[in-house]
Amino acid sequence: MDKKALLICLPLIGLAATLWAQEEEQRYVPDSDPLVRQKLQQWQDLKFGLLMHWGAYSQWGIVESWSICSEDEGWCRRSMDDYIAYKAKYEALKTTFNPTQFDPGKWAKAARKAGMKYVIFTTKHHDGFCMFDSKLTDYKVTDPGCPFHRDKRANIAKEVFDAFRAEGLWTGAYFSKPDWHCPYYWWPNFATPDRNVNYDPDVYPDRWEKFVQFTHNQILELMSDYGPMDILWLDGGWVAKKSPEQIRQAYEGRLSESPSGFVKGRVVNQDIRMGELVEKARAKQPGLIVVDRAVPGPYQNYLTPENRVPEKTLPYPWESCIIAGGGWAWVHNAKYNSPTNVIGTLVDIVSKGG
Repeated sequence: MDKKALLICLPLIGLAATLWAQEEEQRYVPDSDPLVRQKLQQWQDLKFGLLMHWGAYSQWGIVESWSICSEDEGWCRRSMDDYIAYKAKYEALKTTFNPTQFDPGKWAKAARKAGMKYVIFTTKHHDGFCMFDSKLTDYKVTDPGCPFHRDKRANIAKEVFDAFRAEGLWTGAYFSKPDWHCPYYWWPNFATPDRNVNYDPDVYPDRWEKFVQFTHNQILELMSDYGPMDILWLDGGWVAKKSPEQIRQAYEGRLSESPSGFVKGRVVNQDIRMGELVEKARAKQPGLIVVDRAVPGPYQNYLTPENRVPEKTLPYPWESCIIAGGGWAWVHNAKYNSPTNVIGTLVDIVSKGG
C-alpha cells in the first residue's frame, strides 16, 4: 500500500532532512480504530489533493491571519505601526467581504479535471472568522454584518463541500484550534503577546473550559450539518496538552539560544481534551481521519511535512503540503510553480511510495 499523498495549495489552492524523517518515524502512532485504518488505506491511494485557504483576509492579499499576531516574525508584518488600530481595521474586513463571483462548482470541476481526489477547505483560520454558519459566534460570513450574508450561497463551506462531493472528491474540513477572536482564548482583559492563549489556563480553569467547549461545539457543527466528512484537518499545533517536563525542555532550549534572555515562542499547556473531541466527532462521522497537525500521538493519523518532500519512502501515511506559489492564500505578485514543476513534484512523491 502506498504511503503518501500530495496536497497542492493554490491561492484558493498546498528538503525534508533525513533527521526529520527519522524523528517523525519514531513519533507516529497508528490509530487503533479499524474504520480509520480502512479509511486511511483508501486515502493513501488518492495521491493528489487541494488545500484551499480563503477568508476575509484575502481582500488584502496578506499571509492569512498572521498579521494580527504580535510576534516578531516575517509572516506577522503589518502595514501600520499602531497594532490596536490595525487589528480593528483587520476585523472590519468582515464588513466588506462580498465575493459575489463565488463559484465552487467551477473550482470543483477544475480540480477533478486536474486529477485531484480530495479537498481540504479552511472553515476557520486562526483569526476566528468562520466561513460556515456557526451558531456560536457572530464573526462569520453569514452574520448580518457581512454583506455576503444576503447571498443564497452565504454558507460558503457548505457550498464548497457540496460542489466537490458532486464531482466525486473527498472532503475535509481545515479548522484552526486557536481562535484569536474568541474571548475565551484571547481574553480582552489582557494584552496578546503572541499566538498562544493570553492567560494561564491553570489559574483561570473556568474560562479555559469555556474555550474547550466552544471548540468542541464548533467542530461538532461541522461534523453534523455539512454532509459526509472524510478528514478533520486541525491546524495550530501549539494548542495541545503539554507536560511540565515538555515545557521545561522547551524553555531550556530556547534560553540556550538567547543570550539576552528574550524568549520567542512561549510553550503553554493548552489541553482541549483531544481524545474526547475525536470520540465525539467520530460518533457523527465514523472512520473520520483526524490530522491533529504537528502534535505527535494517536490523533495525527497522517503527517504533513510543509513545503518539502522527504528524501526517502516513509513507513506511515503522510501528505506534503506544497504551495502553488506566493503563499497559502492569495498574495500580491505571487510567482506560481509551472505545471512542469508541479508534475515533477508529484512524480517524485509517487516514486517514493506516494
